[in-house]
Amino acid sequence: MPDPISWQVALPYLIAALVFGYLLGSIPFGLIITRLAGKGDVRKIGSGNIGATNVLRTGSKKLAALTLLGDALKGTVAVLLAGFYGPDQAVAAGLGAFLGHLFPVWLGFRGGKGVATYLGVLVAIAWPGALIFAVVWLSVAFLTRYSSLSALVAAVAVPIGLYLLGYVQAAELFVLMSLIVFIKHRANIARLLSGTETRIGGKG
Repeated sequence: MPDPISWQVALPYLIAALVFGYLLGSIPFGLIITRLAGKGDVRKIGSGNIGATNVLRTGSKKLAALTLLGDALKGTVAVLLAGFYGPDQAVAAGLGAFLGHLFPVWLGFRGGKGVATYLGVLVAIAWPGALIFAVVWLSVAFLTRYSSLSALVAAVAVPIGLYLLGYVQAAELFVLMSLIVFIKHRANIARLLSGTETRIGGKG
């Protein structure tokens, strides 16, 4: 059983790491990048989302790629910096970055769906899990051409794969994060079930 005194000492550092990760994760790269490029407010087109998939609807693959990179890196950087203070702080910062992207305070807590930041956190905490994600995503995308379905299947595979590889703490974190990914994709799930979800390369 953990020493209660040690937890009292550690708790402020965990909260600080969580808040640091949240603030870093809440940087809305999709919105910033599209505005700087003269594309206006990305929240007013397509799904209204600030993530790379919706940025792609501006017609610019370059801007979408930059958004994807920015959203992933904020998760990676949060984990790596907090990791200097310990693995628990790294986990807290990773969760914070993920939540910051989903619920950014600057945008009224209406952010993206979290897949890129999920992957960025995964790269820093347990890079083999990122390989699992990539292989599963690419396989499902090749077979179905559904980006959302690919992400959802990969989100199921990641915590299972991490647990089997011995990354128990990371697996526990990604069970929670994968559950949140599913909740954020509930509209996509409804469209997949009804057969109205847009395929990769299709118009939406």
